[in-house]
Amino acid sequence: MWRRSSVVHVVDELSRAQRRERHRVELEVLLVGLAWAAWSVRLELAFLLALLGLQRLVGGIAGWIVAAVAVGVVFAIPMSRRWLVALLRAMHVRRAWARATIDAGVAAGPFRCPGVWSVSRVPAGDVLDVRVRRGQSVGDLDARREHLAACLRAREVRVLRDRGDAARASVLVIKRDPFEDAAPMSWPAATANALSLWEPIPLGVDERGEQVAVELVERNVLIGGEPGAGKSAALSVVIAAAALDPDTRVWLLDGKLVELAAWAPVAQRVAGPNGEDALALLREVRGVMDDRYRELLANGQRKVRRGDGLPLHLVVCDELAFYLTVPEKAIQKEFAELLRDVVARGRAAGVIVCAATQKPGADVVPSALRDLFGFRLAMRCTTPQASDTILGQGWASAGADASDIPGAQRGVGYLLAEGDRPTRMRGYYLSDDDVVAISERAAAARADKWLAGGVGA
Repeated sequence: MWRRSSVVHVVDELSRAQRRERHRVELEVLLVGLAWAAWSVRLELAFLLALLGLQRLVGGIAGWIVAAVAVGVVFAIPMSRRWLVALLRAMHVRRAWARATIDAGVAAGPFRCPGVWSVSRVPAGDVLDVRVRRGQSVGDLDARREHLAACLRAREVRVLRDRGDAARASVLVIKRDPFEDAAPMSWPAATANALSLWEPIPLGVDERGEQVAVELVERNVLIGGEPGAGKSAALSVVIAAAALDPDTRVWLLDGKLVELAAWAPVAQRVAGPNGEDALALLREVRGVMDDRYRELLANGQRKVRRGDGLPLHLVVCDELAFYLTVPEKAIQKEFAELLRDVVARGRAAGVIVCAATQKPGADVVPSALRDLFGFRLAMRCTTPQASDTILGQGWASAGADASDIPGAQRGVGYLLAEGDRPTRMRGYYLSDDDVVAISERAAAARADKWLAGGVGA
């Protein structure tokens, strides 16, 4: 009987200990939750305490009047109103981000959420400057971006790791599509009298509302996409920049004959839908390239530099697939070999190649040629596989899928250039009148330079 009562007593003690531990844990969770809730609205609480302090300082009804007047003054001044609204909105975004990281499994609990150091509003949504905690990584955020987007009720979340700090990331929370129903954007340099191809060329605007510009020197560009996606408009911007540089020689391969016709007055040579003409143009470009290398060797240089006075050469090929699929197999092979040679060796000689095609697949454009293009622009494609063919394998599954671009959004694409990942952007647009005006203006400038004796090699 004594043994039985001892066992019962021990069981009761264990039960009471378990209840005490459970109550302790629940109290701890409650206190942490209250502290977290207070910390989340600390800014609002600080404003409220400041108003209460002002009221107590003055006292009575007069104190309440003074507090109300203070609030009215803050909201009456546009600058202070905008600052306060932006600050309160940023705090709201921070709270939503903290809850999302906990719910998505990125943070183990309150006070372990990746910190948001700044919040910027952009056309697509919000940009968060995020620092992860010890034991976390930016890769954890990137791996849970779909869960974060669902928790934030956003269209998409993109995470870009800082190159110089592994604990820092720029997080773009996309709430809307800034390119939907947007009017065409005129190229900002459309009225310029002269440009330099050595300078970055503005191509368009990204989802953050920032201008996208690329440096073409020592680069080659491949543009791909379905018909009507905006490849010709992108080509026109590149050609316009080269045309407005009187020291740049422009070579045109036009598979449609009419697409690049307006730029003929500024071109060194134009080849239409004729395989032999295209080969003759590329042979001439290769000859210029070989002469340039001999000149560099004689001067003890490894590549063309801006101060050398040597002109750049831009080779533009529209409808690349046309020249690579002509009926004559010998022309196909020689064209592919010549173009590959120019793309591979032309960079240091100041030769830039920009090619556009509707069919960038390996069965049309050889991989040995396609892989030499350092810059890629994928306009709307029919399949994720086609998008990956342009940008590189795996980008579609990583969020840069050109097949997701709505058909009505002409000129929208993913640009893989200097950054770590493709940038979704909308290209600038040049109307037919703009193209004609720029071509005429550039041709006149080139004629003036030639008459002045400034012809380069």
